[in-house]
Amino acid sequence: MDPDLSEEERALRSLLGAARVIAVVGISSSPTRPSYGVASYLQEHGYRIVPVNPNETEVLGERAYASLLDIPREIHVDVVDVFRRAEDTPEVARQAVATGARVLWLQEGIVNEEAARIATEGGLEVIMGVCFRKMHERLMAQGGS
Repeated sequence: MDPDLSEEERALRSLLGAARVIAVVGISSSPTRPSYGVASYLQEHGYRIVPVNPNETEVLGERAYASLLDIPREIHVDVVDVFRRAEDTPEVARQAVATGARVLWLQEGIVNEEAARIATEGGLEVIMGVCFRKMHERLMAQGGS
């Protein structure tokens, strides 16, 4: 146990270590976009990325899906990482609940209380306004996976 981490940070480290499949909603195939950079980083660190964007067919070598509901059931998504405007996130939260994801993660600068309520009531953990990559770098760099 790392004494420098809060209880919440230790729980988040555990969550990051247990996750294997991350659906990235709003991902772009453009290497200049933050969504691409974060997804690429996560892929390099052993996570399977499932791109979700109706305007993409493939990103980072993975087939893209139009919505979370289009992802085949045999692909069990652990985390839904969202790069969409805050007002678009309640629908993403509903889809995350419907697909059985464990976590709804709204990226840095994205906060929506309605989406958080929908996800929480559906049994999901919710992280809002935090960059997945930055949190992974901070929590997993020392002693994590």
